Amino acid sequence: MSDSPRTRLRVRPRHVVRWVAVVVVALLVATVGYAVYNYNHFVGGVTHIDAIPSTTSVASTSGENILLVGDDHRPANASAAELAELGTTADGGGTNTDTMLVLHIPDGGAKASLISFPRDSWVDIPGYGEGKLNAAFVYGSQKGGDAGGAQLLVKTIENVSGLHIDHFVRISMLGFYDVAKSLGPIKVCLNDAVDDNYSTFKAPAGVSTLDAKQALAFVRQRHGLPNGDFDRQARQRYFLSREAKNFLSAGTILNPGKLNSALTAASSAIQTDPDLNWLTLATQLKGLAGGDLESTSIPTSGTPTITVSGTAVSIVQVDTAKMPSFIASLDKTKESTSSTTSAATAVKPGEVTVSVLNGSGVDGAALSSSSALSTAGFSTTAVSSVSTREATTIQYPASMAAEAKLVAKYVPGATLEAVTGVANVTVVLGTDGAAAKSTATSGSAGSAGSSSSGSGSSGTSKTKGSSDQTTSATDSSIPCIN
Repeated sequence: MSDSPRTRLRVRPRHVVRWVAVVVVALLVATVGYAVYNYNHFVGGVTHIDAIPSTTSVASTSGENILLVGDDHRPANASAAELAELGTTADGGGTNTDTMLVLHIPDGGAKASLISFPRDSWVDIPGYGEGKLNAAFVYGSQKGGDAGGAQLLVKTIENVSGLHIDHFVRISMLGFYDVAKSLGPIKVCLNDAVDDNYSTFKAPAGVSTLDAKQALAFVRQRHGLPNGDFDRQARQRYFLSREAKNFLSAGTILNPGKLNSALTAASSAIQTDPDLNWLTLATQLKGLAGGDLESTSIPTSGTPTITVSGTAVSIVQVDTAKMPSFIASLDKTKESTSSTTSAATAVKPGEVTVSVLNGSGVDGAALSSSSALSTAGFSTTAVSSVSTREATTIQYPASMAAEAKLVAKYVPGATLEAVTGVANVTVVLGTDGAAAKSTATSGSAGSAGSSSSGSGSSGTSKTKGSSDQTTSATDSSIPCIN
């Protein structure tokens, strides 16, 4: 008796299980093969240099520290059209490392930190005496090429910070542009409208979508910003944090063409030490896509002008006294940071640098508050203006919570706000009438605001030069920055 059609088409359950297993294995093989191909493709394009000195005067520190360096050199054979895309000219640029950040990945569960080292920091460069930090690479490369430049910069940063540098990554202006171009447009939010002829960056207040050329101009601008190079550093950290999320998003990871393009651009644009393990690094930074990254700058005590060989030189004074406690704070977990509340009483006005920004719309308000804080003993920087906003806030890097709480005693009615876009405690005056006093008040400041990646309040703000029109961020998930 022959089987009926229904009987012949019947599939036994164990056969279904087998076929599901075959499909799953095939998918796993394809996925692993895809990952292995991309990894090998990326690693094969990276240029290795002997960047880490064989000897160091700094003891090994906890966690891992990766020095990230960006310079301004242009490709030697760049055409006029390519230079136009970069928003620059054929002036050759330079190998001065104007962008220097340390990515600190702590042990024990604390957040990773991205730490800016101001390019004009006045430091001791081994073998060359005192000078600006961004000259160290140039001095070293004059004798030892890129490897010599990297090693001297690593030694200088180690001596300044006390951090042991484990790895080195360098990218040029063209490399940055290529990576940004491969990842596609990125959204940023500005506190104020910007139109800068030096960097060619132009954008309105609020949220803007930047292409690669605009992104490069965004991270290069320092003229016309309230805090100059400090704001540029904040922008660089802000951009890297947002671009990391962009790279780790499903839109890139699950798009073979886009991922391949991004990996090709990145690998061909960077130099690293040969011991940097990218798989280990990727595992350590797996929480980055969710925003698991702090952003800050080394402690500084002002921007004086000094005289060197008869020439006036503007520098950033590194606060070496505060450096040990700053470095120690990088490894604190979220739970341990509550101790900063009681630490406010241990900080003295003379140990704190304060900037005052005028968002009140009242002429002379910032100068008046800055003078009051100076009378109280605080070190103050030059005042500046930002777009008009309602509430007065005291903004501060996460590492300066104690200093901010002290300043709050002299600015009654202000709200504390931890941000990543300022290098020191910054009072942003609003239209609420709050102002700094020369004596401390017994009252406390308003509740601390949530951490964001910029200075000045996000959301709706009045644009400079306009009394009735406002520009608001259309995406509240994007923090605003200067």
